[in-house]
Amino acid sequence: MNPCDIVLVGVGGQGVVTLGELIARAALAADVPVSYVPTKGMAQRGGFVKVEIRLGREAAGPRVPEHGADLVVSMERSEALKGLNDVRRDGQFILYDHVWEPTGVMLGEDDYPSHASVVAALSSGVKNLLVLYPDKRPLFHDQPVEANVFTLGAMFGVPALNELIDPEVMDSVLQKRWPKAAESNSRAFHAGLDVARVTGQSAVVAERDEG
Repeated sequence: MNPCDIVLVGVGGQGVVTLGELIARAALAADVPVSYVPTKGMAQRGGFVKVEIRLGREAAGPRVPEHGADLVVSMERSEALKGLNDVRRDGQFILYDHVWEPTGVMLGEDDYPSHASVVAALSSGVKNLLVLYPDKRPLFHDQPVEANVFTLGAMFGVPALNELIDPEVMDSVLQKRWPKAAESNSRAFHAGLDVARVTGQSAVVAERDEG
């Protein structure tokens, strides 16, 4: 069993902690040792959130070492830059390119990083990059599927994770967690998984369709 260390970053209100909880549940269902450590910022909504998950390690500290994560996922554009301190150079980075402007940006006091600058920084810091765009989420009953579940599906396209936990185990955990939303969540999860499988895991960015 090859271990897998994961770091999730984003802001409060995006379901980052829920993502971590779901992966921990799936690990337990698959009989994979798991350590799960969430860190929340001061603001309940909009504050920085970080979750560290260590899979397949019988005895290890709960914290992922600096530049030690096999997979880093950011659910917000600007927070992705913080994730560069966590990911291995040969690891995988997934950016869900959502923009959540902090108060300083909205007041015109601070600058917010452009899409191009963030992608350039990520591309220079990690070998494998996948960018997911909020406006490209699939629809279910004419509504976009849940962003964090869509991103979760893309995570399971990464071999370091799916070799430890079968994606169908994760889908089953989703269905049990929210039985009334089982169909929509399964749609979101498999759509994200398909994106990751189609684009591959070798420095590929899912391009924005401007048309």
